[in-house]
Amino acid sequence: MSQAQIHTGKCFCGAVELAVTGAPDIMGYCHCDSCREWSAAPINAFTIWKSADVKVTKGADNIGTFNRTDRSFRKWCKSCGGHVFTEHPHMGVIDVYAGIIPTYPFKPVVHVHYQETVLHVKDGLPKMKDLPKDFGGSGTTLAE
Repeated sequence: MSQAQIHTGKCFCGAVELAVTGAPDIMGYCHCDSCREWSAAPINAFTIWKSADVKVTKGADNIGTFNRTDRSFRKWCKSCGGHVFTEHPHMGVIDVYAGIIPTYPFKPVVHVHYQETVLHVKDGLPKMKDLPKDFGGSGTTLAE
């Protein structure tokens, strides 16, 4: 039996660290207003993991939480302000921002909430109007 690979990540200053085990359920890019505003970027690169596969290994008491709704709990480091992950308790998953787990090979397969995009991307990946059906969305794709 082989052991699942573990990758580590950290906030900008290193006060908060986490470990992800195995592989994410899906990886891609989010174009929604909330992600853009939170990340201060035109696109947010995400990796969605089962909650049980994400563990904070250092600095749990240094994690702040912000939630605009009860669907997304955005987590950040109280020392540096670096964004770490977002919990989605209604789906039982955690979005660990791709940029904080540099040893995990980021291989996006989809763009979500593309109806809200401010930066059009031509990369051949599906562009979902909102979310895939498996994640509670319409499953509708838009033209690249």
